[in-house]
Amino acid sequence: MKNYFVTGTDTGCGKTVVSSCLVKALDADYWKPIQTGTIDGSIDKLIVQRLTGLEEDRFHPSSYSFRQPLSPLEAASREKRKIIIEKIKIPQSDRPIIIEGAGGILVPITRKKFMVDLIARLHLSVVLVCKTSLGTINHTLLSVEALRKRHINLVGIVFSGKINKWVARSIAEMTKVNIIGRVPIIKPLSRHGVESFIKNDNFANFLKPDNI
Repeated sequence: MKNYFVTGTDTGCGKTVVSSCLVKALDADYWKPIQTGTIDGSIDKLIVQRLTGLEEDRFHPSSYSFRQPLSPLEAASREKRKIIIEKIKIPQSDRPIIIEGAGGILVPITRKKFMVDLIARLHLSVVLVCKTSLGTINHTLLSVEALRKRHINLVGIVFSGKINKWVARSIAEMTKVNIIGRVPIIKPLSRHGVESFIKNDNFANFLKPDNI
């Protein structure tokens, strides 16, 4: 049984939607270790719960939760709190757990630790979510480089946004990373949209026993 850490090239790149797809497809639990932005009701586990239709007990409480929609470091600082990365531990479960990060992989958690350091400490395999818009090749290559530098297993990339064959082909050739698929822009977000992506051929192949 594997747990996966879903991270992205930046904020708002589609991590929560991809996390929902993985939770549903793998019949997994969901956990977001660090949640920011609760002041406006943007709590990702509630979004994932709505998109998957699973029971509340499948969604584990965050280790840290902050009101402002900022980086974990700044959000904690605003509340005069400190994040102790060593206290963040994977919840116990009989199922796989999909773990969603906050922001990109180099978002600061403390003055010396970044999201990628949490991934490494928890010994997790990563699914990287990337936009298809201008600038994503640079962002993706930097993210892949940071993961490889820390010897973190990158199992695949999911694109989020409009079709961009040039971007997808370029990233696949340059990184040699498995391309799991693409999540289109879904408005409004719905359970049907999640179920449609799960049926994607590449995504179904990713879910074969040898890969999970």
